[in-house]
Amino acid sequence: MLGEDSGLEVAALGGAPGVRSARYGAEGGEAIERLLAELRGTQDRRARYVCELVLLAPAGEEAHGSGVLKGRIAERARGTEGFGYDPVFLPAGEDETVAELGDAWKAENSHRARAAADLREQVR
Repeated sequence: MLGEDSGLEVAALGGAPGVRSARYGAEGGEAIERLLAELRGTQDRRARYVCELVLLAPAGEEAHGSGVLKGRIAERARGTEGFGYDPVFLPAGEDETVAELGDAWKAENSHRARAAADLREQVR
């Protein structure tokens, strides 16, 4: 059995929305609009996507994989690929959002891709 949880942690928001990332928009509007509104006027836009994977084998063994994608939150949404916060997440070293970089880039570089690679190493 494989379990996964992911979230977006924003430094200026004390790590929020964090584990509540999927429900963040439901608490007062669209998630991206809420995030941008809460960061309006804030210079510190550091953020990171975090993913944790847990694999449970039939005999009860556990393996864990962790992945992080560091970056910052853009001033406005840009791009059409991906989902969630991808239109406002600028990965470190990039000038385009994840939604602009595209699904192929995301498949190789996302927090989930990194967690999967880490998990593969744990079960070898």
